[in-house]
Amino acid sequence: MTKYTVMIDGMQCSMCEAHINDAVRKEFDIKKVHSSHSKKQTVIITENDIDEQALKNTINNTGYTVVSVFRENYEKKGLFSAWRHGT
Repeated sequence: MTKYTVMIDGMQCSMCEAHINDAVRKEFDIKKVHSSHSKKQTVIITENDIDEQALKNTINNTGYTVVSVFRENYEKKGLFSAWRHGT
């Protein structure tokens, strides 16, 4: 899985967060999305790669401004995740 952390300018409240989350869910096949206006970021978890330019366009079209996109591998953490690695 992949984790995208998108830094965004313009979010002021929980309604802003919901607006971005809804736009991302509508446009992309994702597992999870969470936005935080206080951290000025949206975190997206997905099994499929997302076209970063399309992601920027989707968020910019909502009236907010994407500052940067950071992509990294993501592995779900949990009680049994250590056993998957043979630890």
